Amino acid sequence: MSSFDVVIIGSGPGGYVAAIRCAQLGMKTAIIEKYSTLGGTCLNVGCIPSKALLASSHHYEELQHFADHGIEVSGEVKVNLQKMIDRKQAVVDQTSGGVKFLMDKNNITVFNGVGSFESANLIAVTKADGSVEKIEAKNTIIATGSKPSSLPFISIDKERIITSTEALKLPEVPKHLIIIGGGVIGLELGQVYLRLGAQVSVVEFMDRIIPGMDGALSKELTKVLKKQGMKFYTSHKVKEVTRNGNAVVVKADNAKGEEIVLDGDYALVAVGRRPYTDGLNAEKAGVKLTDRGQVEVNDHLQTSASNIYAIGDVVRGAMLAHKAEEEGVLVAEYLAGQKPHIDYNLIPGVVYTWPEVSAVGKTEEQLKAEGRNYKVGNFPFKALGRARASADTDGFIKILADATTDEVLGIHMIGARAADLIAEAVTAMEFRASAEDISRMSHAHPTFAEAIKEAALDATGKRALHV
Repeated sequence: MSSFDVVIIGSGPGGYVAAIRCAQLGMKTAIIEKYSTLGGTCLNVGCIPSKALLASSHHYEELQHFADHGIEVSGEVKVNLQKMIDRKQAVVDQTSGGVKFLMDKNNITVFNGVGSFESANLIAVTKADGSVEKIEAKNTIIATGSKPSSLPFISIDKERIITSTEALKLPEVPKHLIIIGGGVIGLELGQVYLRLGAQVSVVEFMDRIIPGMDGALSKELTKVLKKQGMKFYTSHKVKEVTRNGNAVVVKADNAKGEEIVLDGDYALVAVGRRPYTDGLNAEKAGVKLTDRGQVEVNDHLQTSASNIYAIGDVVRGAMLAHKAEEEGVLVAEYLAGQKPHIDYNLIPGVVYTWPEVSAVGKTEEQLKAEGRNYKVGNFPFKALGRARASADTDGFIKILADATTDEVLGIHMIGARAADLIAEAVTAMEFRASAEDISRMSHAHPTFAEAIKEAALDATGKRALHV
């Protein structure tokens, strides 16, 4: 029987990064993956493929406006959806293959199969052919991730009533795509098909889209996406989803109890994700789960079994790939006797629509609820030279700072390159910068990053220079 210092169950961003760090620290490491490819949801049916489709559809959309830049395209521009999806798959395959290369490079043993606990130190790996191999683990890291959630009355057939997984490989551009859920996943995939010619309607139970982010971001993104043609039904409770042949009907009640009926050819259920522990047999190892199905952990991500840890979507906190990666590194270094830490307040969130949306730290709503005295700095992209030059003038950057100390408490942005710009915000807040600190930093001109400096200037005595 093979024996390892650390065994990781799940090869998503949290799991494979944890494996690499454990190996770097001298531990004999193995990873168990139920699917034939490594990388988990993120690399195979999540972050990477969705960004590939967003990029392809963005190129197509930009072509429609090339004339504005003095570029004339003769002939009809057509969408080849299958080729777009084939390219997406090629990106996925290359990325997943890169993870396999990293496993080999770091001498990490890979087991393909479903990992389940026999005890706290014994794991059975059930392979596709039904055979079982057992391995010993001094320590185990559970990194089994999450699966799409649904509503009890919805029957997902994976053909017309679908999840994000199926939305990544549709055989056609929908005529009318109805999205249930106005969060990150629904909006990103909705924009892909909106650009390709679909009518897209979003039904959201809360009173605004991306409800977990700052209200100003939600308001601006709604305005921009409406301008692009997306329709929204917020404060609507879906009560029925039915299919008849190639037609899908979604019924929902608004805040007044009035019924609306939407007719489409596809319905994407994007109401969030749930922790995935199926087949893990956690109870055999003495690992406790919460009422929400998450693995219960302490501040060191240690479960109720002292030699078993859990990270990523399967534990509390935001379901984000980069959060899982940080937790994987934390556990590896903790096992090596180091003293790592994670500031969960500084884990950024991103929506990869265009314009992109990103945020880190406290929202204005949170600061109000806490009774915190704060000040606000804003700067619109339309006042930015680089944004005008590239015709990306939608959006703004908003900085929240303590009214007394000037320490930055939150930075929220919507606009071109916001997904990359948020790194500056995280860096500043990690070192507890004040708005004044950011306002005194030289930013190259002309860049989108100048908007951060201008928002910081606005937060420190309304000193913005270009508005």
